Amino acid sequence: MLEKKSEFTIYPITVLQDNIVWVWVHNCNAVVIDPSISGPVEKSLLEKNLSLQAILQTHHHDDHIGGTQKLIKRWPEAKVIASKKELKRIPFQTFSVGDNDIFSLMDSEIKVIEVHGHTNNHIAFYISKENAKYNILFPGDTMFGGGCGRLLEGTAIQMFESLYKLNSFPENTKIYSAHEYTENNLKWALTLEPKNISIIERLKFVKDKRQKGIPSLPSTLSEERKTNLFLRAQNVEEFTMLRKHKDSWKC
Repeated sequence: MLEKKSEFTIYPITVLQDNIVWVWVHNCNAVVIDPSISGPVEKSLLEKNLSLQAILQTHHHDDHIGGTQKLIKRWPEAKVIASKKELKRIPFQTFSVGDNDIFSLMDSEIKVIEVHGHTNNHIAFYISKENAKYNILFPGDTMFGGGCGRLLEGTAIQMFESLYKLNSFPENTKIYSAHEYTENNLKWALTLEPKNISIIERLKFVKDKRQKGIPSLPSTLSEERKTNLFLRAQNVEEFTMLRKHKDSWKC
């Protein structure tokens, strides 16, 4: 089902083991975020009679760009929007952007935010509209439900600073993360804060949704501020400790 709220219509396509490809729809046009594979995305767009206008790429990993080239063969006019610092690793990009760039797409303004840490040149996309009920954030693998991305290329300082940037947005910002990791992240958080009522209640809610086959996402920045230990870290040292603990934790 499509999620309809205000002027934003966004729905998920779950692929691979835990990836979520988000499809943002306006009228009969669509923008796809980080298509891991092409098949389910193309099938969905055709079934809904949607024309692909653009693909937003947060970073170069194959489970985020793996379906892009086949999709632009089907819709050759679609823009591929990615970091200009990733011309080598995302060579098929057709619209290159940098930190704080603002561009228009589907009657909305989109701001680009550099959020290094998971990779060296990771970006997020932030969509806001005056008088909208909520704003939209596509953080890729920088922020997850109850968590954040692993430090595969970047540093703890970079990720801490990236999360600080994302935490500066309004609390009603909806966060459309690229992986379904929420339940696992909240289980881990509960081992560190077993009496945290917000985490307990959110985990119960997420488990219920997952048992029904419903994605736990999107979340809101308000939810993350209460339950995401990484977002709540007060300094780089605390963040580093949490990241190391989560990396070695077994569910």
